[in-house]
Amino acid sequence: MSSRDQILKSIRNQIVAAVDHPGLAGDWIRYDDRVAHFSSVLAAVGGVAHVVDSSEQILAQLKQVPAFAAGKKIVSLCAEVAGNVDFAAVEDPHQLEDVDFAVLPAQFAVAENGAVWVDDADVKHRVIYFIPQHLSFIVPAPANAADAIVDNMHQAYERLSFGEPRFGAFISGPSKTADIEQSLVIGAHGARSLNVFFLRQ
Repeated sequence: MSSRDQILKSIRNQIVAAVDHPGLAGDWIRYDDRVAHFSSVLAAVGGVAHVVDSSEQILAQLKQVPAFAAGKKIVSLCAEVAGNVDFAAVEDPHQLEDVDFAVLPAQFAVAENGAVWVDDADVKHRVIYFIPQHLSFIVPAPANAADAIVDNMHQAYERLSFGEPRFGAFISGPSKTADIEQSLVIGAHGARSLNVFFLRQ
């Protein structure tokens, strides 16, 4: 018998006691101030959160972001901010490889990990979430920013429903890696900055 067969036989002979599924009912983590916790977590991973009341405030904040002010190719899928790229006219997603800045809609946010939920229901090329140099998301907040934020991922998954197969993702913070010498590098694989705006309506 080969070493491989001996190892596999030993594994098969191990009797592991059955364990009941723990279930999903439980006291999942909750926060007294979801806005503050989301902002803190997002800042820890390299992003910035803003609570605003109008498109004018969004523009005022974006003008303070050097990447937006100097951006030559800006995609906006939000009515609050004007872009200079006709996204609907782009047929080949490779044409988006040099986008400097993108302003995109997000559906809601998660305080636990500083993420926002996005999907491609109204987005022609989903690569726009990952290929721009810099990203901003606008999250609609019906009355206040806390209404647009759930506490944890369990609540987040409860909010999701898919009538048909489509793409969706939780995005938190700009791209980053610390694989090389444990030195954190922002923007290694994707966006180099992320701003999230909660637009109170």
